[in-house]
Amino acid sequence: MHEWNDLANEFKLDQEYAVILARTQGPGTEYASGGNAERIQCSGDALLQTLSQREEYCRSMAAKFKAALGKYARAEDDQTTQIKQAGGSL
Repeated sequence: MHEWNDLANEFKLDQEYAVILARTQGPGTEYASGGNAERIQCSGDALLQTLSQREEYCRSMAAKFKAALGKYARAEDDQTTQIKQAGGSL
């Protein structure tokens, strides 16, 4: 679970760098500079969207692992209780 959250945090940090690409301005006023900047901006937008999706996926997986861990712990507790009620020990 922690690994999924750590990975999500890395994707979140990378999004900050992608924003820089998405806001790129051309170095000059000529057509080539503007066109180049537009391509970089599109790449930055696509990267930002992808990183955001990856972050959401990782957070979703962390939540699923947390839920599964809770269910596993409850099942283990239930089984322990049943064994003790039957006079057994662990």
